[in-house]
Amino acid sequence: MQILNHQLLFPDPSTAAVHGMLAIGGDLSVERLVLAYNSGIFPWYNDGDPICWWSPDPRMIFDLQIESSMKVSKSLRQSRRNRGYEIRENTCFETIMRNCMENPRSDQMGTWISEELVQAYTNLHELGYAKSIEVFKDEVLIGGLYGIDLPQHGIFCGESMFSIKTDASKLALWHLVEKLKLQNYRCIDAQLYNDHLASLGAIEIDREVFLSYLR
Repeated sequence: MQILNHQLLFPDPSTAAVHGMLAIGGDLSVERLVLAYNSGIFPWYNDGDPICWWSPDPRMIFDLQIESSMKVSKSLRQSRRNRGYEIRENTCFETIMRNCMENPRSDQMGTWISEELVQAYTNLHELGYAKSIEVFKDEVLIGGLYGIDLPQHGIFCGESMFSIKTDASKLALWHLVEKLKLQNYRCIDAQLYNDHLASLGAIEIDREVFLSYLR
């Protein structure tokens, strides 16, 4: 595991241990974050700790090159038809991040999103790298997700999502899946395994396979 300094570089992500930690330190500048995501690396750490950079093996993704990229239940289809939700894109990115910070899913141990990360990813959004999908009901934000868009690789790196009304975050994800499939994207990077993502259709692939998508 390497300790980063001011130089804008990372070790080879394929050299990370199985658990995925690759390096510590550095900063959250736009340039470093763009390099990280294009290299298959992402930051993940607790507020107050040094920045930790990860490239886990296996990697969890939604495969957009297969027909059943996401498991869409009958109840989710009914929610899209009947609940009167409206989906928007990139209209309140920072608010989405703050809701993800304040409303972690029940399967998460708190949140890893800090003020430092909110500022860093808002900077990415202002430059077009970070995107959000937002779900509204009667002009009230009720769910959504955000992540880093890598159109040159056909990959969207999902970071976090939240929901305060039934199925809101799932509908944001479904909208994103349908949108990216039409644009012939390869996958949505979901990073690390959890049961919630698996229930929605995410699968694990070898790290080397994922890294090959970025070459």
